[in-house]
Amino acid sequence: MKTVVIGGGPSGMICAYYERLNGNDVVLIEKNEKLGKKLYITGKGRCNLTNDCDVQTFLANVVSNPKFLMSSIYAFTPTDTVNFFESIGLKTKVERGNRVFPLSDKSSDVIKVLKNALESLGVDIKLNETVLDVLASDSKVTMVKTDLNSYDANKVVIATGGISYPSTGSTGDGYHFAKNLGHTVTKLTPSLCGFNLKGDDYKELQGLTLKNVNLAVKDGNKEYYSEQGEMLFTHFGVSGPLVLTASALTTKRSFNDITLSIDLKPALTSKELDKRLLRDFEINKNKALKNSLDLLLPKALIPLIIKRSGINEYKKNNEITVKERAVLVSLLKSLEFKLETLRGFNEAVITNGGISVKEVNPSTMESKVVKGLYFAGEVLDLDAFTGGFNLQIAFSTGYVAGNN
Repeated sequence: MKTVVIGGGPSGMICAYYERLNGNDVVLIEKNEKLGKKLYITGKGRCNLTNDCDVQTFLANVVSNPKFLMSSIYAFTPTDTVNFFESIGLKTKVERGNRVFPLSDKSSDVIKVLKNALESLGVDIKLNETVLDVLASDSKVTMVKTDLNSYDANKVVIATGGISYPSTGSTGDGYHFAKNLGHTVTKLTPSLCGFNLKGDDYKELQGLTLKNVNLAVKDGNKEYYSEQGEMLFTHFGVSGPLVLTASALTTKRSFNDITLSIDLKPALTSKELDKRLLRDFEINKNKALKNSLDLLLPKALIPLIIKRSGINEYKKNNEITVKERAVLVSLLKSLEFKLETLRGFNEAVITNGGISVKEVNPSTMESKVVKGLYFAGEVLDLDAFTGGFNLQIAFSTGYVAGNN
C-alpha cells in the first residue's frame, strides 16, 4: 500500500520528502506540467521562504487559528526550514523584516532543489495527472482515482492549496474531496489583496506610491488596524504592503462601513503640521494655494486635498484663514476613503478559510473524521500576514503530516 500526496506545492513536496525519508512508498500527484507552479510566482518570483523569527513572533503573525499551529511550528520552526533548504543545496539570505530568500533571488532554484531531493529519495512524481476522487471505506481511506489511474492507498495527504491564483492550479479541488469525505469547509474569502474603493476621486491618484505614511482602517467607529509603511493607488483603489496586511484582518468583516484613513505626515503632530503650513504660507504669501503645497505633498495629491478642503485653489496664501488651515491639517492627518470590496481570488496571495481545523489533529495533521486522511498547507483554515509566514505554515504542516 502507498501514501498518496495530492498536490505538488510547498506543503505537498515537503510532506512527500519526509514521508519517503521515513521509508514509505510515496506517489506525489500534481495536475500541472511541473511542481511548485504557485511557488514560482511567490515573493515576486524571488520566493520569500520563511521569516527568521522565533516561534512566538511567528504565531503573532498568524491570522487564523494560531493555536492549532503550535504543535507543527514547534516541530518544524523557521530555523528548521532554513536548515532544511541549506541541507538540500539552497543557499539563503535574510533581508529587511527578517524575510528569508534564496541567495540567487530565484524561486525556480527553490523548486529545483526540492524536485531533486524528491527524486533522489525515489518519490514517484506524477505530473499532468488530475485527481478526481478520494475513496474511503469504513471511515478509512482506500483509494485515489485520477483521470489516468487508480492508486490503492492506506494514507492520503490533501495538499492542494486554496483558490487564490487559480491560474496556477489552485482551484479548490481539496475542498471537494474533503467535503465528500465528511469534512467541513469554512467560508472562503480572498486575503492579502488590494481594496476596491468607493467613489472615483482615487482614480486621479493612480500610480502614486506613498512611503512612510500611516494607514488606519476602521469598521464603523472601531479602529482595527493601524500601521506605518508603504501603499500605492491603482486603477481599482489601493494596494501595497500596508493594504495587503490590512486585508488579512478585513476578510471576515461586512463591508458596510469600512473607512481607510491615511496620515500623510505621521512624524508631525497636528500642531507641528499647522506651524509648518503657516511657515510655508508666509514664505510664499502671494502665491496661490495650488502652487504652495509642493514641498509638503506629492504633486498628484495636491488637487484632491484642495478639492476636499473646499478652498478656492487660486486663493492666495496670505488670505487663507485659521479655520481653512485647520481643514488642510485635518486632511493631511486623515485622508479618508471608503472600502467597496476586497479584490478577488485571481489577485489574492492566499485564501482565508478552508478545511475546519476542529476536524484535524494538530499534532499529526490526520483527519478526525477519516482514518489515514491527512491535510497540509493552505487547504486548511490557516493564514497569516505577508513576510514568509504563509509558506512556513505550508512547510510546518507538510513536515508534520509527512512524519506521522
